[in-house]
Amino acid sequence: MTIAPSDTPASVRVPGRGWTVRLTGHSDRSASVTCTATCRMPGRSRDIAALRRFAAQHAVAHARAATVRPNASCHCRAERCEAHPGETSHCAGGVVMILRHDPVVGRVWIVEEVCETCAPLIAHARVLARAETSGRAAPATRSAQVAPPARPVVPSLFSSAAGPFEPEGPKERRSRRDGPRPRRRSRPGN
Repeated sequence: MTIAPSDTPASVRVPGRGWTVRLTGHSDRSASVTCTATCRMPGRSRDIAALRRFAAQHAVAHARAATVRPNASCHCRAERCEAHPGETSHCAGGVVMILRHDPVVGRVWIVEEVCETCAPLIAHARVLARAETSGRAAPATRSAQVAPPARPVVPSLFSSAAGPFEPEGPKERRSRRDGPRPRRRSRPGN
């Protein structure tokens, strides 16, 4: 019995996954966090900042726990591309995991598997991971890759200990024994 190439499990498309974490306010000035997956959530609380931090961390935890599937279909397409109205596109390319969060609203975090075509069209979306390609690199190609940096990569919002504009090598520090410090000039009238 022969199997047609389209019948192999690798080519079968599975629905793209999506998780929505929502911070909901209540009339008694408390709030609660909900998730579309069956997850344990904290109870109602008046500490909105703590719940907002929890919701953001919970969305990131879903993204870290989920492996991007290369055979997933675009979750955005399943939602009729409502995430990018006015922008028409045909879903194509590899699959990426994105996190959508509008900082102005600040109440909804959405983690989705979408195609590479839709990802840049979605407002407030950040690509978290990409699906691995089905073709593996040859062993010779892997050894030719660039070695990882000696220092850990630091997110763009923070500066690393040795920034890109600092000269290589240790800095010369001035010892306190090198001589007296210059004295401050006193202001007139002090």
